[in-house]
Amino acid sequence: MIIVNVKEGESLDRALKRFKKKFEKTGVLRELRSRQAYEKKSVSRRIQVKKAIYKQGLQQEQA
Repeated sequence: MIIVNVKEGESLDRALKRFKKKFEKTGVLRELRSRQAYEKKSVSRRIQVKKAIYKQGLQQEQA
């Protein structure tokens, strides 16, 4: 359960923004989407490898 304390004099928009940040960090929505359809281990591993290759390429460009 996510709890966001609203400080005195703080606008509701600002408190809502903090709530959204906390909610995004927990990864609830990401997990929900991943559970909607089963993904084979080989497919998920392939996706992880592709992401790692992409990140490594970005780091090499910066250096």
